[in-house]
Amino acid sequence: MRLLLAIFLPFLAFFTIGRPFSGIICLILQITLIGWAPAALWAVYALSQYDTDQKLDRIYRR
Repeated sequence: MRLLLAIFLPFLAFFTIGRPFSGIICLILQITLIGWAPAALWAVYALSQYDTDQKLDRIYRR
């Protein structure tokens, strides 16, 4: 679900992973039609990093 959100509304994906400052910057980038593709790619990348960080946190807690 977050992946679809990252593609269609990239700035909201940042808010769901707890990075509101990046979400605001992404919204400014996303406002332009040319900036939509880089904003979506950035959101997908940030989401993948977030998932990796969550997995590592679960491993280290054990």
